[in-house]
Amino acid sequence: MGFRFANAAGRAALVAGDDYYDLETISGGKLSADPMAALGEVDALSELSAGLGSQTPTGKLADITLGSPSPRPLNSFGIGLNYRNHAEEGGMPIPEAPLTFAKFGSCICGPTDDVKLRSDYVDYEGELVVVIGRKASNVAVEDAWSYVAGLCVGQDISDRPAQFTSAPPQFSLAKSFDTFGPMGPVLISPDLLEDPNSLELVCEVNGEIRQKDSTSDLIFDVPMLVSYLSNILTLVPGDVIFTGTPGGVGAFQGKLLKDGDVITTSISGLGQIENRCVRIADHSRADVVPDQLKKVLGID
Repeated sequence: MGFRFANAAGRAALVAGDDYYDLETISGGKLSADPMAALGEVDALSELSAGLGSQTPTGKLADITLGSPSPRPLNSFGIGLNYRNHAEEGGMPIPEAPLTFAKFGSCICGPTDDVKLRSDYVDYEGELVVVIGRKASNVAVEDAWSYVAGLCVGQDISDRPAQFTSAPPQFSLAKSFDTFGPMGPVLISPDLLEDPNSLELVCEVNGEIRQKDSTSDLIFDVPMLVSYLSNILTLVPGDVIFTGTPGGVGAFQGKLLKDGDVITTSISGLGQIENRCVRIADHSRADVVPDQLKKVLGID
C-alpha cells in the first residue's frame, strides 16, 4: 500500500482525494509533524495511509498552502543533459555518466510559490523530482526503487548569465537562487503509479506548451541515478534529485521568463505546480551577457 504525502502549511500530512490528514494527529503523536522527520518513516506512512478511511480528515487541500514535500533536504542534486533532445538542442554531446551538480537546498520552495527573477535571462526547466525515503549507500540499480519515498513535479529554474559567466559553465549557483526549486504539489510513492518509469511531463508558460516529453526518455533513469549517487555518498531521507529537463527550454527558443509570466508544470499521476514570475532585483551579473550565453541565444 502506497501513500500520498504533503507538506500542509508546514506540517506533515497524508492525502486522500481532496482531503489531508495531519500526520502527528492520526499517528497519535508517534510520528513527527516535521515533514523532514516524517520522510524517514515510509513504512509507517504506508500503514497509516491504508487506514485513512477510519480517520477524520483534518481539512481540505484547497483551504491550505502546500509547501515543498521535502522543504529542507540535506542533499539536493540536479542532473544536466539527461534527455537526448535537450542535449541535441544545445549541440552538446550525450553524457556518458550523469552530469551532476548541487542545487542548494535553500532554493527549494513550494508548488505555488513565486519565482523571483533577478535578470532578463532566466529560464524554466520542467523536471521529475525524486525524494529519498531510506538511508541509501552503495545501492544496486535493481534495488533502487525501494529507497525512493516518492516522486513529484519540479522546476529547475536557471539564471543564464550566472550560469555562463565563466568557462566551464557554473551550474550550481545559477540554479540555486532563492525560489529556483519549486516542487510538489504532493509526493506520490512509486507503488501508486502504474509505471513510475514512464510519466508524461508538460511545461507551459502563460498557457503555451514549451516542453512535452516522457520520463521514459531519460538517458539515466531514476534507479540508475539513485544507484550512481549512493555509490558516491550516502543518501538520507528527504534528499532530492531533480532528474533533468527535456528539450524546449527558453534559451534555445528566445523565450526567456519575464515579470508576470506563469509557469505551469504537470506530470501524469503526480499533479501540477504553478509558479508566477516576479522580478524583484538585479543581481551583480544581471546586465552582463557572457560570450557563451550570446552563442546560446544567437545574438552578437
